[in-house]
Amino acid sequence: MAITSIQFDNAAKRLGVEIAAIKSVARVESVQGGFDSAGKLTILFEPHIFWKNLLKVGIDPKPLKLKYPDLLNPVWDKTLYGPSKNQWNKLILARTIDKQAANLSASYGAFQIMGFNYSQCGFADVEAFINYLNISESNQLDAFCSYLFSVHLVDELKHLDWSGFARGYNGPFYWQNKYDIKLKQFYDFYKANPDK
Repeated sequence: MAITSIQFDNAAKRLGVEIAAIKSVARVESVQGGFDSAGKLTILFEPHIFWKNLLKVGIDPKPLKLKYPDLLNPVWDKTLYGPSKNQWNKLILARTIDKQAANLSASYGAFQIMGFNYSQCGFADVEAFINYLNISESNQLDAFCSYLFSVHLVDELKHLDWSGFARGYNGPFYWQNKYDIKLKQFYDFYKANPDK
C-alpha cells in the first residue's frame, strides 16, 4: 500500500523535516516505489557487498566468481546490476550460497536501505527487517526514519544539505550518479507540487 499524505506528514514531524525532502529521497532511491509491478518488495542486489559478506563468513568468493560472474565481485561495478526484474532472482541464487550473507547484500524498499543496516533500523536480525518492509510502504517509511536517527543524517535532510545527505546515505562516490543533484531536483518538484 502506498504511503498516504498523513503518513508522510507524521514522518516529517517525527524527523523535523519537510515532506518534499522525504519524497525526494524515495523518488531518487526507487522510481517504482517500495514494490514492483508484480507486488514484490523492490530490491537491488549488490555484488561487491556479497563478496565482502562471503569473506566474513569464511567462504572464498573467487571460485564462485567464475561460476556466477554477475553475482559477486571484489569491487563495485555498475554493469553487474542488470535489469530490475532480475534482482530477486539474483538474491534467491545468492541465498543458495549463504542466506545471511545474501540478505545483508541487497537494498530494500522505497528508501533502498541496505540489509546490513537492519540494526540501525531497530531490528534484531536482517530477516525481521525484510519481513517488516515487505508488509507496506508505510513500514518502509518508518524504518527510514529510524535509520536516519541512528546514522545521524536528520540534520542534513532538515537543512537540505544534499551533498552531505548523499555522502552519508550513499557513500563517498555519490557524485558519480549525481545523487545530490537529483535530490535537489525532486525536492524542488515536490515542493512545487505537494499533492504529487
